[in-house]
Amino acid sequence: MKEGNIIQEKSYKFSLRVIGLYNYLVREKREYVMSKQTLRCGTSIGANVEEAIGGHSRADFSAKITIAYKEARETLYWLKLLRDSGTVEKVFINSLIIDCEEICKIVGKIQYTCNLKNNL
Repeated sequence: MKEGNIIQEKSYKFSLRVIGLYNYLVREKREYVMSKQTLRCGTSIGANVEEAIGGHSRADFSAKITIAYKEARETLYWLKLLRDSGTVEKVFINSLIIDCEEICKIVGKIQYTCNLKNNL
């Protein structure tokens, strides 16, 4: 992993936390549907960031960053659903929600900047 790439680092660390949440939900709560959805989209953010970094063109980078943003938004939805349904206590999930909101902002800004450059 290239040092200094904030979104690459944050999305990777976030993926590790999502994996931990998934393991907790499956083992302790016996919850399989929302946990699987959260795992899928929560780890997909970092995967798409990696694909964007390795993109072969500006259009490829833009497409992958757009997917990463959509996955981050979906992850935020599932995390809030887990919290608001009472499946996971607020004290345990709120920091994940805050991290996900931050990732949404960063990836959204990258997407916005990329679209600006593409329209020049």
